[in-house]
Amino acid sequence: MKFTKMHGAGNDYIYINGFQETVDDPAELSIKMSAQHFGVGADGLIMILPSDKADIRMRMFNSDGSEAQMCGNGARCVARYAYERGLINKTKFTLETGGGIRELEIIENGGSVNAVRVDMGVPVLTPSKIPVALGGERVVERATQIVGRTFPMTCLSMGNPHAVLFIDEDPFALKAFETYGRMLENDQLFPERVNVEFVQRLSDTRLRMRVWERGSGETLACGTGACAAVVAAKLTGRVRGEETRVALSGGELSISWNGENSSVMMSGPATFVFDGVWIDS
Repeated sequence: MKFTKMHGAGNDYIYINGFQETVDDPAELSIKMSAQHFGVGADGLIMILPSDKADIRMRMFNSDGSEAQMCGNGARCVARYAYERGLINKTKFTLETGGGIRELEIIENGGSVNAVRVDMGVPVLTPSKIPVALGGERVVERATQIVGRTFPMTCLSMGNPHAVLFIDEDPFALKAFETYGRMLENDQLFPERVNVEFVQRLSDTRLRMRVWERGSGETLACGTGACAAVVAAKLTGRVRGEETRVALSGGELSISWNGENSSVMMSGPATFVFDGVWIDS
């Protein structure tokens, strides 16, 4: 079976062309192929498929086999793959995801794909729709205690659930990061588990973020997480201006959000790594 490995700011996935390949159990395959040392090694697997609702469809599976609704970095890579491999013959098209239909735009430079812009949709702030088992109309800057430390937490959905926690220190120096991330991901507050972002404000237009991704653990980047971080930062007055740059360990993403009832726009790289053939033993 042929596959392609790509990454968006270090968030790497295995991509399988479902127009050509048939996969009976993509969840099991994701576990096998994503395994470091014993497989290809990745944050998960993404199927590129035909759609009767949009120009193309993606299904995303984490490295533990769980299926996720949406992945911003994955969507950009699907866009580049579909455009360069001839599955799509236009620079603006639609993508069906488990989190809804998304609009994508290929940004070319000198005939090659320089970046991809994704309309990530309107953020969902209603607790029951995120979902998070907390009362009120919104969960914004809610004091949350994890292992004796209190964090201000903002919850929202970008097609998948996020808990954004702002901290003063560099999140990459947070010693208990794995403990905090794992505990919050699996906390009973989140019936579908949750992606956890630890975010530091750098300036009015820049954030630094470290992410614990639901079903995968720490990843080098998370597109929906970067969007969630910017929405949370704007809701709490931490950033201003039209565009916010989010620095992750794997690179930077550019996020724009104009406030209530408007879509979050994300731009960033989609990088080809290699093509390969998987022989399941």
